[in-house]
Amino acid sequence: MIEIGAQVELSHPAERVWRALTDRELLGRWFAEAEMVEGVPDRMLLRTAGLPGFQADVEVEVTERQEPDLFVLACDEAGRLSEVTCDVTTTTQGCRLEVREVTTHGGWSVEQQKPREQQLRQALTVRLPAILDWLAFQQVDLRRADGGMTAELPLIGVRGRAGRNPRRRRTLVAVVAGAVLLAGTAAWVTLPRDSKPVAAPAPTATASASPTATAGRATVASTATPSARPSRATASATTRPSRTPSAKPSLTPTSAAPPPPPAPVTARYETESDRLFGYTGEIVVGNPGGAPVADWAVVVTLAEGTTVDDVDGANWRQDRRVLTFTGAAVAAGGSQTISFDVRDSRPNAREPESCTIGGQPCAGL
Repeated sequence: MIEIGAQVELSHPAERVWRALTDRELLGRWFAEAEMVEGVPDRMLLRTAGLPGFQADVEVEVTERQEPDLFVLACDEAGRLSEVTCDVTTTTQGCRLEVREVTTHGGWSVEQQKPREQQLRQALTVRLPAILDWLAFQQVDLRRADGGMTAELPLIGVRGRAGRNPRRRRTLVAVVAGAVLLAGTAAWVTLPRDSKPVAAPAPTATASASPTATAGRATVASTATPSARPSRATASATTRPSRTPSAKPSLTPTSAAPPPPPAPVTARYETESDRLFGYTGEIVVGNPGGAPVADWAVVVTLAEGTTVDDVDGANWRQDRRVLTFTGAAVAAGGSQTISFDVRDSRPNAREPESCTIGGQPCAGL
């Protein structure tokens, strides 16, 4: 008996995930095209031939259904039999989906098992969240006045809502405009009455009381009042001592702090792919030195409202919005690639706020 599986945290309700698992059209968009078997409602044919890890199309029959928590399928792939179980668990952020496939007759070779599992993980962590995002986005009204939709979106199975009430729309615009006006008025009221800048106190002409301490500023102090203006001879006499080396110790090269040593390894960030409500980030850790580097860590601070679904290529830990990636030693002149999927609560996905390695910023961000 061979088992493969994958698990993903989704920021969507269990009912929406259940729909993506059971709707034939949606299933074809994130996993494989599906055809219903005529006259048999719980059977379908998945067009998986040609996908990584699959040798033929898969005949599927639903054996257990507990909406929206459990979905069990009996699969037949050219005589190789297996059972696929989909568990949906509600969480505070949405739900958790776990998919497991166990062989009941026959099995996969080592060459088949790894790409088959990678295909499943890719479908669950990238394509399925994208479909769920589109379903969620159907609830957002993108119409603005008479300009039509602001973007062309491939909406799935949505009924148009004709006859929108223009009076209601104008009322909503009026309410928003009123709120903005009240906010501006409140900000104006809270401003201080006298916004004129307070003039700085006039400098006194008592600088001559301590000529040794203020020798370098004698000319500035003497111009404070006309009555205290010294002659040119006096000014030159008082400013001449300030040109001695002892008066400028802070400008000597010995007082400058040494530059920080260069990081032994470098890192470059890139957004590999983005989608509605999320993106896939990639960090390449490079070692330009002549010896392997084992002690390295990449620290990434995510934007507010974003979470991590999956990480590949490194060990990682998370403290709120801060992610720390570590891994095996990077060979001299070599590199290591880290890939991570991020979910964003806003439609326009936001890149990480910062990325550092060894205290130095990552390139590309």
